[in-house]
Amino acid sequence: MQSYLDDAGWEPPPRSPSIGPHGPPPDPPVDVDNNVDRPEQRAYIYEQLSRPTHITPFPEASAGAPLPDPRAANAYEAFQSSVDNDANLYAPFVSRLDWEFARWAKMRGPGSTAVSELLSIEEIPALLGLSFKNSQELNAIIDTRLVSGRPRFIRREIVVADEAFDVFYRDIISCVRALFGDPEFTSLLVFTPERHYADVDRTHRVYFDMHTGKWWWRQQKEMERRNPGATIIPIIIASDKTQLTLFGSKTAYPVYLTIGNLPKDIRRKPSRRGQILLAYLPNSSLSHITSKAARRRAISNLYHVAMSRIMRPLRSAGIDGISLASGDGIWRRGHPIFAVHVGDYLEQILVAGCKMGECPKCPIPPTELGESTDCDRPLRDFRKVVEALQTVDEGPRAFARACREAGIKPIQEPFWANLPFVNVYQAITPDVLHQLSQGVIKHIISWIISAYGADEIDARCRRFPPNHHIRLFLKGVSKLQRVTGNEHADMCRFLLGLIIGLPLPNGASSVDLAHAVRALLDFFYLAQYPAHTDDTLDLLRTALQDFHNHKHVFIALGIRAHFRLPKLHSLDHYVLSITLFGTTDNYDTQYTERLHIDFAKEAYRSTNKKDEFPQMTLWLERREKILRHDAYVRWRCGATVSSPSGGNDIRSRIRITRSPSVKSITLAAACGRYGADFLQDALARFVVRFRDPRLPTNDVEAASIAVRVRPNWRISTFHKIRFVLEDAQRLGVMEDLADVAHARPERRDRRGRHVPGRFDTVLVKEQGDGMTGLRCYRVGRVRILFKLRKGAADELFGPAIIHPGHLAYVEWFTAFTQPGAGHCLHHISRCRGPAGERLADVIELRKMRRSCHLFPDFGNAAPRDWTSSTVLDLCDEYFFNVYSDRHMYMSA
Repeated sequence: MQSYLDDAGWEPPPRSPSIGPHGPPPDPPVDVDNNVDRPEQRAYIYEQLSRPTHITPFPEASAGAPLPDPRAANAYEAFQSSVDNDANLYAPFVSRLDWEFARWAKMRGPGSTAVSELLSIEEIPALLGLSFKNSQELNAIIDTRLVSGRPRFIRREIVVADEAFDVFYRDIISCVRALFGDPEFTSLLVFTPERHYADVDRTHRVYFDMHTGKWWWRQQKEMERRNPGATIIPIIIASDKTQLTLFGSKTAYPVYLTIGNLPKDIRRKPSRRGQILLAYLPNSSLSHITSKAARRRAISNLYHVAMSRIMRPLRSAGIDGISLASGDGIWRRGHPIFAVHVGDYLEQILVAGCKMGECPKCPIPPTELGESTDCDRPLRDFRKVVEALQTVDEGPRAFARACREAGIKPIQEPFWANLPFVNVYQAITPDVLHQLSQGVIKHIISWIISAYGADEIDARCRRFPPNHHIRLFLKGVSKLQRVTGNEHADMCRFLLGLIIGLPLPNGASSVDLAHAVRALLDFFYLAQYPAHTDDTLDLLRTALQDFHNHKHVFIALGIRAHFRLPKLHSLDHYVLSITLFGTTDNYDTQYTERLHIDFAKEAYRSTNKKDEFPQMTLWLERREKILRHDAYVRWRCGATVSSPSGGNDIRSRIRITRSPSVKSITLAAACGRYGADFLQDALARFVVRFRDPRLPTNDVEAASIAVRVRPNWRISTFHKIRFVLEDAQRLGVMEDLADVAHARPERRDRRGRHVPGRFDTVLVKEQGDGMTGLRCYRVGRVRILFKLRKGAADELFGPAIIHPGHLAYVEWFTAFTQPGAGHCLHHISRCRGPAGERLADVIELRKMRRSCHLFPDFGNAAPRDWTSSTVLDLCDEYFFNVYSDRHMYMSA
């Protein structure tokens, strides 16, 4: 967290802009026909997304159908019968306290030794009524009397390049059974593919979860042709090395497994346990191999040999199927098929068997990477690769030559080569975290700093107004080190505001650069949509093409000599993967990397750091048993698992505290403390409008003179208002977003330091009919949130009228007009009267929709007397920020 004390501090003065001899060149006109941000185009597209989809189920009734076998007992029922103690809900623990202490010791406890020392205190176990007296006895209960529902780890030795390696893994079929049969997922599983459409004519496809993509439909169609009655189990594998220690070289190589039958919002939440740690792969640099080329081949072979051992059961199960029961005990014939691999670029290269610098999905030459865009590029010829791998028995030279011609490394046995219905080049999916946040976005930020200079960019960072969704980098961004993907995503929220109006050196036009940055931001936000239609995928293509059309500006400025960046080229494949497997949040590495904390780092901390992997796997098995028993206890107690939240008919929900921040303050004092200069006049106008909403504006002014507002009336004020923003697409696939607007005067903190006031800007619903998008709203700055006392409300409105609830005094900005050239943002100004006074009104809180963020119009250089806390008071010209958060981008 940045301190508010960082708001003011020394910084270099603004540099004089370098202008050509004839001044800056004029901005070229905007091609409206090709503008991705045409309001009418976006309004039509998002109107389609905001309606319920039209579903076409898979036509064959046998697909995903249950088997006639008798219903099996679910996992909870089976465990209940095994403990044979109906009276004790917590068995094998003797009481609720016994169980909760055991759960605390294993999930939140300080460690086995500390727990044993605690229990060794005289009479502690007896006073608490515990069934164990030390950690060893507790572990014995967990090991022998609890079940996890998931298979135990197997330790096997493999030999590669004359060196033996240990691989710890679980039986993959048992893992699939565990996920498919988990009672927590009974009502959530999807058994058949569906086609969703945005229109009644079923011409515009909608993609979100994996079952809405084309891959599952094609596989189901092929399986029904071969063996009717199949239930496809899409296998999603993620692999990634991770550092176990802050210092040193201890690493782990976990592999995670989940199934596409689970909704994506279950799979991406570690707390829902929709992912299973499948294996720890051997992690060795093979330093004893002196040849670098031979070492790289050996590392690739080591990976694929280990993965082949793990994935081998899928060869027969994918074709013949396996009987497996869901959480309700109903049997189906499931066909587990490897569908998706999740990993960063290094993992993708390793899986595909390609060389560094190549695309792991398509055969584009490395010299052409990133130079152009084509979202319909053909993938690598999988059949040709398989044929090359089959020449392994013809001798090393023939095998190496065949692999080289096919564009793959001479890997002895790729783990995917013998898996049924697999095309590994389709299975490799986009990676928003590393390709965008830590890839192209990282590059574009460094290019902007190189183009404009760090001093002015950092100066602008320090002067953005605060907002709930905006992280303020009050020390700038140019000197940050080890920047995370989340921090790069935070920078995207204000990146365009850094360059608007800022001239380039030597008089170069900044419009092309603004075009390129805006197009890349559009791609970044569009790529993360929780649901896509064919039209939004066209917007994705257009945004990428727009960036390539304007990226030459970085070459002209001498910042880049070429764009041969694999991560930039990888953006070409987003559209294909979304149509095949659903939106990118089905397979983004930022969700699997979060699993490293639970399945690798915390597991390592529980060991004695010697021969750690056997200890880590045992610790994980015990932890899984505790989590399963916790779910079982909730089931016995009658608790239900909450299902994913669906859409809501209300566009936003407003929440405000019951207790006011200031219980009592006079209207006169509130005017000065909150800067609400014309609160009494605005309240009088509000009273007139509330009594007669149809009264014309001129008549309102005249009638308000007769309304008597007493300065000594007391009101209660509130310093914060919360908004719960519902699914912007209203399809039930986007989680609600919390939003907050502040209206807090300056104060002193506990240490006596001055804390500046904060008065945020919000979107207020206008009364105009037939308006769509941003034109429905107007920006206002909240100065005070208040509620009238009953006596004052009775005098103003009369006792017979239902009084308004909470009110707000807002200062107005001008209405939205056409977006500007290049950046395509709306320019707004503060509304002022004839004498320069700020125009304001009192409104009901229900008219507010959410907070919003504004970019100050800094001009050629940011005024150094502006600060983040004063810029909304000193600046009159702004640009509306549609990139403040994903909900705003999708709604604006």
